[in-house]
Amino acid sequence: MDWDKLRVFHAVAEAGSFTHAGHNLGLSQSAVSRQVSSLEQDLKVSLFHRHARGLILTEQGETLHRTAHELSTKVAETRAQLLDSKEKPAGNLKITTTVGLGTIWLTPRIALFSDMYPDINISILLHDRELDLSMREADIAIRLRRPSQPDLIQRRLFTVNYHIYASADYLREHGMPDSVDDLDNHKLLTYGTAPAYLSNINWLLTIGRPAGKPRNSVLRINNVYGVRRAVEAGLGLASLPDYIVGTNTNLVRIDLTDETPQFDTYLVYPEELRQSKRIAVFRDFVVARSKEWDF
Repeated sequence: MDWDKLRVFHAVAEAGSFTHAGHNLGLSQSAVSRQVSSLEQDLKVSLFHRHARGLILTEQGETLHRTAHELSTKVAETRAQLLDSKEKPAGNLKITTTVGLGTIWLTPRIALFSDMYPDINISILLHDRELDLSMREADIAIRLRRPSQPDLIQRRLFTVNYHIYASADYLREHGMPDSVDDLDNHKLLTYGTAPAYLSNINWLLTIGRPAGKPRNSVLRINNVYGVRRAVEAGLGLASLPDYIVGTNTNLVRIDLTDETPQFDTYLVYPEELRQSKRIAVFRDFVVARSKEWDF
């Protein structure tokens, strides 16, 4: 198949019309239509249903679109790799991490990285689920566990420790717990629908309790920053990572046990990006900043 025709077909399939595709490609509507018609003649199949409301892919068109999309993605990746071969790092860089780490730790530091490498276009994707790096949902990740995939390069950064926190107002009203058993008499805030690798994040519900008889949670929030805000509002006690609390806060740390969760963080990226200068400079930047970790 002729790549130029396939490129035009892909643009039309993405845009849904010859006119919009032509605008995106810098071609006339008639030129785009001729390229698609020529491709259909080459393949001896119809790729679009044409009607007044626009274009809809045929079954054969859907099949070709999937392939064309994969090829277009590979071409974009190759272009980025070629840009990486220049002396100056440049191109797009998609970074993913958890909502908590991204909001509190990474984002405040990214301005310095951007100043150092102005030709790198940065996207930060914050998810508590892990994006698939092998499918290029992101280029590089900071994760709260060691990756198990063999094709991912990893670098340990720092350890995230969790402790019990409450607001001063809550403790004035409900008292300070003196033991793990006292948790039975307090309002507990927990993390909702935690991923499997964070299964013990809601340890306040089970510590010191008989098997199968956990404490109740008065509120579940599926975002650690949201849990922190609820604790600040005096809604109850919660287990929070120390970094998200920081030092400038009205929250009080409560030490009832040494058996608190901790997670090692890792910088992770695919083997195929090992030679990428964008990845290399971001890796070195994060490793250097991680040595400042003091939580």
